[in-house]
Amino acid sequence: MRLCAWYLYGEKHRGYALNPVANFHLQNGSVLWRINWMGDTSPRGIGASCGMMVNYRYFLEETASNSAAYLGSKHIKASEQVLALVSQFQQNSKL
Repeated sequence: MRLCAWYLYGEKHRGYALNPVANFHLQNGSVLWRINWMGDTSPRGIGASCGMMVNYRYFLEETASNSAAYLGSKHIKASEQVLALVSQFQQNSKL
């Protein structure tokens, strides 16, 4: 889960999220909200994402500012759960 959080939050292509689905939602002003372990146990979900599922949450009053922050300064808005996983990854990673 830590690696998934880092992939979605920290891995970039030209400063934007590397993952195309994450990039889509973040451009539209969402918050990288939650990573769910074994959220998709279908054969396709296991094969494509090791069963993990990500939730993006849209707070309507914040979508415009989140989108502007992402497109302008490439800042990803994320929940405390995701940021904690990113922090744990950074502390334990040898990358």
